[in-house]
Amino acid sequence: MHTLTLHRLDLASDAAAADCLTRMEPGEALLAATDLSATRGDGIFETVGIVDGVPQALDAHLDRFERSAEMLDLPAPRRELWRLAVTEAAAALREHTPRAAVKFVMSRGDEAGEPVPTGWALGFAPDSRPGGVTPEVDVVLLDRGYRHDVAQTSPWLLQGAKTLSYAVNMAALREARRRGAQDVIFTSIDGIVLEGPNSTVIARIDGVYVTPPTDLGLLPGTTQADAFAALQGWGEPVQTRRITVQELREADAVWLCSSTRGVAPVRSLDGAEVTVDAAVTARLNAALDAREA
Repeated sequence: MHTLTLHRLDLASDAAAADCLTRMEPGEALLAATDLSATRGDGIFETVGIVDGVPQALDAHLDRFERSAEMLDLPAPRRELWRLAVTEAAAALREHTPRAAVKFVMSRGDEAGEPVPTGWALGFAPDSRPGGVTPEVDVVLLDRGYRHDVAQTSPWLLQGAKTLSYAVNMAALREARRRGAQDVIFTSIDGIVLEGPNSTVIARIDGVYVTPPTDLGLLPGTTQADAFAALQGWGEPVQTRRITVQELREADAVWLCSSTRGVAPVRSLDGAEVTVDAAVTARLNAALDAREA
């Protein structure tokens, strides 16, 4: 990841959005050592893909950002301010690269100071689609350690919120690399397919494109939603329902969806070969890249 732009948001002010946004040098100091994002991982974020200066699915990302803020008892984000931060960063990124991303973050703030959230937007060039091509991925299935209904039984675990506490997700990706793979699909202890550390799952099962429901404690997938919209537009059947591990292993094809990578085809699950549908993959990624917002 190569950092290209940085904007700081003044979340304490109720001034016009443009007056609450400051462009900074990417290497400039931004946070105090006592900021809760650094000391506790206490905050939320979203990452928006940028194609030719255009933020992809920005409204859906802002919706999810608001949902995460509510789940963490953070102040409701000023939508127009965060939108401006992303669009300003996207415009600046167009000077550097046709394909980029903006990560926007709200921390609970400085634990040594006033209880005011900290906000920033970081523009960068991701390395997940080298040359604009989405690579095929080898995936391992890892047990998340919860039952599939944990979001209902234990809401304090914040399943379904996009928080800064990513240590478990990063540990899972390191475990995948130890096993000779690049990515992970989490499963519940009772054998239900969940999501990746930073992706949503689509499986084609008996010709139907299926994704797991968010009531399993999953993030609503912005890229997955747009992929399903494209599939439906082409007359393909789609469904949101629970997927068992056995169904996933027997699927016609499997993809992982994320904002920076698009729709990535899975070529193996736990070392077993999975059919890669290159034509559908290319068509879906072309549709995603053509989005206007």
